[in-house]
Amino acid sequence: MKEIAFILLDRPVTWAEATLGVASISVALLMLMLLSSWRGGRGRALEAAIAAERAREMDDKVAEMNRLQSEMTGRMQSMAEILSTRQGDLARLVADRMDGLSHKVGQGLDQNVRQTSESLGKLQERLAVIDSAQKNLTDLTSEVVTLKDVLSNKQARGAYGQGRMEAIIRDGLPSAFFAFQPQLSNGKRPDCLVTLPGDGRGLVIDAKFPLESFTLLRGARGEEARKSAAARVRADVGVHVKDIAERYFLPGETQDLALLFVPSESIHADLHEHFDDVIQKAHRARIMIVSPSLLALAIQLMQSLVRDARMREEAQVIQSEVGKLLVDVRRLGERAEKLDQHFRQTQDDVAGLRTSAGKITSRGERIVALEFDDAKAEPTLPFAEGLALKRAAE
Repeated sequence: MKEIAFILLDRPVTWAEATLGVASISVALLMLMLLSSWRGGRGRALEAAIAAERAREMDDKVAEMNRLQSEMTGRMQSMAEILSTRQGDLARLVADRMDGLSHKVGQGLDQNVRQTSESLGKLQERLAVIDSAQKNLTDLTSEVVTLKDVLSNKQARGAYGQGRMEAIIRDGLPSAFFAFQPQLSNGKRPDCLVTLPGDGRGLVIDAKFPLESFTLLRGARGEEARKSAAARVRADVGVHVKDIAERYFLPGETQDLALLFVPSESIHADLHEHFDDVIQKAHRARIMIVSPSLLALAIQLMQSLVRDARMREEAQVIQSEVGKLLVDVRRLGERAEKLDQHFRQTQDDVAGLRTSAGKITSRGERIVALEFDDAKAEPTLPFAEGLALKRAAE
């Protein structure tokens, strides 16, 4: 054992020392291994505990997540049901709105169609009116041409003025109050003689107004030509006014006023605007120069006078008719009063019928309310039976 095993650091080491050292080293290593194993077991236990804690926390979190997921699932299902219900309501609402909108659109289209049809009808009517107006315009153009031809002829122009004057008078007065081309006591024949009620004298209307000078005046070119035409107008109108005053003013037969008819409004306006001296001369001669509108106005005034005269003449007849009308109205009131009495009597009779019907109904109800089965089972006293009969009789 004391043999030298090896030399360590210049020191000989025996086998015993080497064995002891090896044993010491082994024991130390074993101790280190045990310590290391103990520490490793403790660390593993700690790690296992930590892992278990983590697993438990994880399980809690998973359970919490599962709970949240189940809650979320329930909420999602509730939300899905709510959404499904809302979707159904929305679908019904949209369908209702679409139906209403379709109905309104249909009504709007129908209304638009009707309005379009009416507009087209009105447009057709207006086109027809335009066509008629165009036709009238064409006819008027031809009439104007004809009128120009008429005015160029003196005899035709006189007939035109006479016809227009006669049309105005016929439209305004009854035929008994005027006469065309009558013969006066001096043998003259005025164009028209109007007789007013209450006065035997007639009003003379002359339609032979001289238009040649006005035609020359309108066609004149230059100052000298216009002056010459104006002088001719004054001379012609003055001569015609003098002729009317000499021919048609007959004391006791005609009025001391006469009318000179001008068949053109424009000529009458030119005469009043540029020839005031002629107008004043005619007024002094008690002759009024009238246009178609003024003649129509004078005829309307005469018509009112004729109407008033007829009203005065027929006053007694009207009064008699009014008296008869009052008698008829009084008789109508008496008949209405009798009819009212009949209505009141009828109402009283109907009220009596309603009262009788109510009594019959109440008695029938009392008869229906009687318990006949109990009456058969239980004997009734004579006075009770008599009372029941009396009630039934009532």
